[in-house]
Amino acid sequence: MHDLSRRVIKFADDWPKLTALLLGLISAMGYPPVHGWWIALPALALLIGHLYRAQTWRSAFGRGWLFGWVHLTLANNWIATAFTHQAKMPEFLGWIAVPLLCVYLALYPAIAALFAHLIARRPGVFRFGAVLSGGWIITEWARSWAFTGYPWPPLGLILLGSWQSPGIAGLLPWLGTYALSGLTVVIGAVLLACAMHKRAVLLAGFGAAIVGAMMFPIPNPDMSPDTATLGVNYTLVQPLLTQDEINDPTKFEEQFARITDLTMPGRDGSRVVLWPESAVPDYLEDGYPLRYYDRMTVSGDPDFARKRIGSVIGPESSLLTGAVNLDFQEKAGIVSVVSARNSVLALNGAGDITGHYAKAHLVPYGEYLPMRGILEPLGLTRLVAGSIDYKEGPGPATIDLGEHGKAGIQICYEIVFSGQVVDRANRPDYIFNPSNDGWFGMWGPPQHLAQARLRAIEEGLPVLRSTTTGISAVIDANGIVRQSIASGQAGSVSGIIPPARRATLFATYGNAVPLVWAFLLILIGLGLPRMLALARLQR
Repeated sequence: MHDLSRRVIKFADDWPKLTALLLGLISAMGYPPVHGWWIALPALALLIGHLYRAQTWRSAFGRGWLFGWVHLTLANNWIATAFTHQAKMPEFLGWIAVPLLCVYLALYPAIAALFAHLIARRPGVFRFGAVLSGGWIITEWARSWAFTGYPWPPLGLILLGSWQSPGIAGLLPWLGTYALSGLTVVIGAVLLACAMHKRAVLLAGFGAAIVGAMMFPIPNPDMSPDTATLGVNYTLVQPLLTQDEINDPTKFEEQFARITDLTMPGRDGSRVVLWPESAVPDYLEDGYPLRYYDRMTVSGDPDFARKRIGSVIGPESSLLTGAVNLDFQEKAGIVSVVSARNSVLALNGAGDITGHYAKAHLVPYGEYLPMRGILEPLGLTRLVAGSIDYKEGPGPATIDLGEHGKAGIQICYEIVFSGQVVDRANRPDYIFNPSNDGWFGMWGPPQHLAQARLRAIEEGLPVLRSTTTGISAVIDANGIVRQSIASGQAGSVSGIIPPARRATLFATYGNAVPLVWAFLLILIGLGLPRMLALARLQR
């Protein structure tokens, strides 16, 4: 064993860049759909040792960047698939765009590595790991908001268990997602410290504890349900609207018939019906110029379209559905559209619009083209249909559906933004997450679902995901998937919305919680416990 360790160290010292790249690839296998946490955690342990042995700040920064670049490129490979669902740009650009994006994203783990090198290289590998984990929390949090933010995927996603167990992610109510990423680094540091000091018994015991925590739920002392959400019936629909047909006007009526067939059972009762993003091609708001209603599936009358939807869901029901709304301006007597809103509309059984939410976190190059004046002449455009940019909404909001509860809305990838999914002044009873995952490839949908589970655990709220092609799911407040519809299938599920828990520590204080953990971990790494012990002895 000792001889093997020496060989590993020699290889890493002789090939530092290759080692960082290999560890980045292996650790990315911890994410869905592979979910190989059992190989990702040892890889992170080796990364900490590799960063610890860096002799200069340039070496530490470079190793962290190389690790982050290949790690995030593999994890985000689903972005390249999006280029296969559009015709305006060559598909091969997707395989260039992802590594180019990760040139930037890799700066965050590189900065964390540099931070640990500069202030904690000498005290020992565990204290180095503690400082690295604190720096990782801060940089991952910064990645979630800098330059509009892109937190996909957080390192802590590795610690999420199976659909029937939250795993170590069960600690999210007291940590938050970014501190869970810090805990992932701490676990790697403990594994490394045990191995370096030849503590085989401790290493085996700690490893067994990790396996147990991943396989079985961590007990939660606060399982008290919020009774306000008990008894609300739902019907959640996945209509299987594929990307090659979703914007085809000749198929709009057939698509509506498909959604109708999946929704109609149960229309005589009281329920909330959940349709996905892109479910309704019709413009349902009144007041648009008549030419904009020509694309509608029926007579071009939005009032008739709304009433038809009301007849499908039933007189006692409410509907939450994805839709597109338009914004207009008039110049010199000419009315023209200036922006669109990716929206969720709430409708009652009479077809009246009772609530509205506009997506706040828009997808760059998907829903708007940054620097359009520069990039459009170069031939670059959006990845989804249409030339009009979307306009962002004001942020998290709660729609009150009366007897059907208060619904927090997060459209598509908005759900991945930890601490930014709930209106804390008006806490909802559940979160509705409609999405179109049909252009996310094989890695995107399971990662998207996994991050929705993280939100459910840390906020203590059930999350209901209705997607066009899958994976749709009903997730309870402990992150357990209670019902689901697999990718590539049309179907619907019905039941009673799982109860919310009382507001968690994270739900109350948001990302202040992981930042406090970051500060404490950095203090531990700097030797605060030892300094306090020495101070007590001197007394």
